[in-house]
Amino acid sequence: MKGYLVRVGIDLTQESGKWIAPVDPQTHEFAYVPIIENETKGKKRIRSGYEISYDQFVGPCQKLSKELPPEFRNKCAHLDPDFQYLTYGDEGNKGAQLENLVEGDILAFWAGLSLPKARPRELIYALIGLYVVAQKPVYAKDIDPKDWHRNAHTRRHFFEDDIVVFGKHDGTSGRLERCIRIGGYRDNDYRLDRDIWDAWGGLQGGDRIRRGPHRSFCFSERFYEWFRKQKIPLVEKNNLP
Repeated sequence: MKGYLVRVGIDLTQESGKWIAPVDPQTHEFAYVPIIENETKGKKRIRSGYEISYDQFVGPCQKLSKELPPEFRNKCAHLDPDFQYLTYGDEGNKGAQLENLVEGDILAFWAGLSLPKARPRELIYALIGLYVVAQKPVYAKDIDPKDWHRNAHTRRHFFEDDIVVFGKHDGTSGRLERCIRIGGYRDNDYRLDRDIWDAWGGLQGGDRIRRGPHRSFCFSERFYEWFRKQKIPLVEKNNLP
């Protein structure tokens, strides 16, 4: 079994939206808010009729007492992963990392989330979803147009190397009903919590976690055994009703 830890969701970088979605520290309920759909040379790459607005993310954020910035209403969301359809797409070097996945491999999705009235660097890093891979990944260019609505990388005009991964529709893949904290700020960087590092048996490349190349689990089976023991339901929804 191969497994990757994958950073997703909106964050404080310029290209991702410069904003952080909220979490309730008591219930671990969270809002999943995707990054902004990138433009190329000032032109929108999203296909006409396939736009995903931020309207559907307003309510989940308000429920956790945080308002989505009004300027997002005029932007398209790059909804990836799309937990409704259990897809995840990528491109370039990160897409190439996923080419060798096979049925039964693991993608674990994590995001930075903001606590109520948090000060700078008081984010938590948390698992928000997981896929057990259903099949070998598919290049976006090879996906039937009738299925283009299922992933962000086919809802837009794709690059030659865009690749799409599919999760299993058997209860083993989806968005977590409650997030699981895995890290935070310590020792001058964002890192896995020590108890998480010990439980998983580590990550390739050390304990620092940030947006960038997908991180391989040193022991994917050990991670998945730990994950299943958390007994948190997975749902095929981007946010809870």
